[in-house]
Amino acid sequence: MPIYSYEALKNGKQVIKGEVTANSLKDAREVVRKMGLVPTRINEAINAKGKNSGGIPPLSLTEKIDFISTLQILLSSGIPAVESLMFMEQEATRKKIRIVAKVLKTQIMGGSTFADTLARYPNVFGHIFIGLFNAGEEAGELEKTLGRIHDLLAKQANLKAKVIGTLIYPAFVIVLAIIITLIMLIFVFPAFKEMFENQDKALPWITSIMIGAGDYLKEYWFTIPIFILAFVAFCIVCAKWKPAREIVDRVVLKIPMLSNLILYSNYSNFLSVLSVSYDAGIPIVDCLHLSIITLENSVLKSKMNSAVVKVQQGLQVSQALKSTKVVPKMLLFMIATGEQSGRLGDMLEKGVNFLDKTLDGIVDTMTKMIEPIMLLVIGSIVLVMALSLYLPLFQSYMQ
Repeated sequence: MPIYSYEALKNGKQVIKGEVTANSLKDAREVVRKMGLVPTRINEAINAKGKNSGGIPPLSLTEKIDFISTLQILLSSGIPAVESLMFMEQEATRKKIRIVAKVLKTQIMGGSTFADTLARYPNVFGHIFIGLFNAGEEAGELEKTLGRIHDLLAKQANLKAKVIGTLIYPAFVIVLAIIITLIMLIFVFPAFKEMFENQDKALPWITSIMIGAGDYLKEYWFTIPIFILAFVAFCIVCAKWKPAREIVDRVVLKIPMLSNLILYSNYSNFLSVLSVSYDAGIPIVDCLHLSIITLENSVLKSKMNSAVVKVQQGLQVSQALKSTKVVPKMLLFMIATGEQSGRLGDMLEKGVNFLDKTLDGIVDTMTKMIEPIMLLVIGSIVLVMALSLYLPLFQSYMQ
């Protein structure tokens, strides 16, 4: 009996590697699933050696969309997979896509299936991409699955652009305000220092603080880049160190406007993958595991993992999600209706549309609210600077 090496997900996040014996690739995948794992890569162990690393550069989201779009068009035109990859190797506009097409073509010509070849590069294509591709190839719906993956990636790119577009304006204004403040403290206040010192009265406390800060920054200017580097390092630690990340994720869910943006952007990705994977014929537990991968917030991810355990124990999806107490009631109602009517796939798709419209409304509201908030911040900075400069002058006039 052949030996197959596998790579799978446990509890939606832990990557497990091992080997199983089975009569065929399909049987091997079933064996792995019976172990309570979600298979993302399975191939004969004798062929895996030396083919699991190297050869393919990481692809950006835009490059993945370009790769999938081109491949879907070629396959839907009746061109075999190897010839499609040969065309992409020679004609693709992006260098990385040409490299990917070359490596995949070589391995498929060596006897590997398309899905198993992709599964050797989970760091390049991602577990969601690979899981959906496996399901599509097994069901004989590869072209349709490529369309699903393309739509999913395009939606994620659109969502990412919305979130970045919402946050980039306040970030730019804050950085500009900091730069202007530093210029005022280092160059403007020292110019008034001698004039202020000639006054008989003590300087206002706000002016003294500004002049002191300016003197410090002018003499120890090198602390500015040190502080910036320290702040960047702190942000990186918060993003990568699990305990710090959990604290940050918990805090952002309590900030009024930001919490809705975080929640609904996570829900949108989660339900999109759930809808697409369920439509592709993947078992519901595996669909949930794949969907959880998209969650960026560790608090939500933990709650959803607990929900999956309840589904494995026999609870309905809607009831399991309701137990997390973080899923919108409308979404729970739609999923419950789909389960009761046997139209879960349709209701998941409607749920995705509901989340998209809700997220658009949140982004619009935040965009409208950010402008007055930024004006208030800038106005406050200008007021503090003006008071610091003019209060001593008012004192001299009142003598």
